[in-house]
Amino acid sequence: MTTETTIGIGGAAEGTDMVLNIGPQHPATHGVLRLRLTLDGERISHAEPVVGYMHRGAEKLFEARDYRQIVMLANRHDWLSAFSNELGVVLAVERMLGMEVPERAVWTRTLLAELNRVLNHLMFLGSYPLELGGITPIFYAFTEREELQHVMEEISGGRMHYMFNRVGGLKEDLPNGWLGRARQAVADVRSRMEVFDRLVLGNEIFRGRTRGVGTLAPRIVHAYGMSGPIARASGVDFDLRRDEPYLAYGELQDTLKVVTRTEGDCLARFECLLEQTHNSLDLADACLDRIAELPPGPINQRLPKVLKAPEGETYAWTENPLGINGYYLVSKGEKTPYRLKLRSASYNNIQALTELLPGTLVADMVAILGSFFFVVGDIDK
Repeated sequence: MTTETTIGIGGAAEGTDMVLNIGPQHPATHGVLRLRLTLDGERISHAEPVVGYMHRGAEKLFEARDYRQIVMLANRHDWLSAFSNELGVVLAVERMLGMEVPERAVWTRTLLAELNRVLNHLMFLGSYPLELGGITPIFYAFTEREELQHVMEEISGGRMHYMFNRVGGLKEDLPNGWLGRARQAVADVRSRMEVFDRLVLGNEIFRGRTRGVGTLAPRIVHAYGMSGPIARASGVDFDLRRDEPYLAYGELQDTLKVVTRTEGDCLARFECLLEQTHNSLDLADACLDRIAELPPGPINQRLPKVLKAPEGETYAWTENPLGINGYYLVSKGEKTPYRLKLRSASYNNIQALTELLPGTLVADMVAILGSFFFVVGDIDK
């Protein structure tokens, strides 16, 4: 029989396991995530992520809003990927309606989704070194984010929650001269991205804290349904943009590069994120080139005053910045969804900590946790 001593701060009697609560209010947990760790000396013997502190019942709220209003609810769970979140919902509704979206809207959506991906990744490229003691990269990350935020804010009016997607297309056409300003912003950000290669990947302390730490086996990735840069860093070569193309990704296969690693450690996850950011900037440029060639045309479809989806069900999924987001929509022919189930990437990804943390040192816990690149709202919905 083993004895457990639950403590907050301080020591425990010799010969007992210590149960340590990390969070829910802790600077290293990206929000209100709680980790319940059982320690054997300096090593973690058991880990349990305790989620739900930010749960707001989004899926239930979907049932009380019409198809125009649910876009607002859908873009908030992963607040770093708002445009991509909206996208999955409108794609599901459009599929139910059998609606064709204008070509101009398809390419613009693809462009904005990739700019949103860069914004998401830059946040983690700056915050992860910060958690390991390196303060400088986050200032560079926010400088680059600000550059892209300006162009996103110019078209949508929002800095985090863009509310720019509509069923049938986008809210409105791009402002005059916006394509040139967006192209300049992409070029400026690309020209300064080598800072992260030099300042972070070139730092021996960062490499020492991350190489060989928190190695995630492909078996665990498959068992927990993990996805995104975390899964690809363990050699699981899967990306919906290539393997089941949506929007304009089918025509971007020459530019799209699915970044993978085989090591599966914290360093590999960071490298995947950084290299994917470079590729997203290339994709954004390819979209800008194509939009400039398109003839003038509509950016959305005219919709009836009351929008009702026909009776039935559908499933739409997208490659969000943090992994696969899935939207299972059931309609009874009313103006509100009967059920809209949201499958978020962070919820699945974070569950693997129960397998990954046992056996590691407490000192490595923050390095492993930070390399999972999650958003707590995306876990709790």
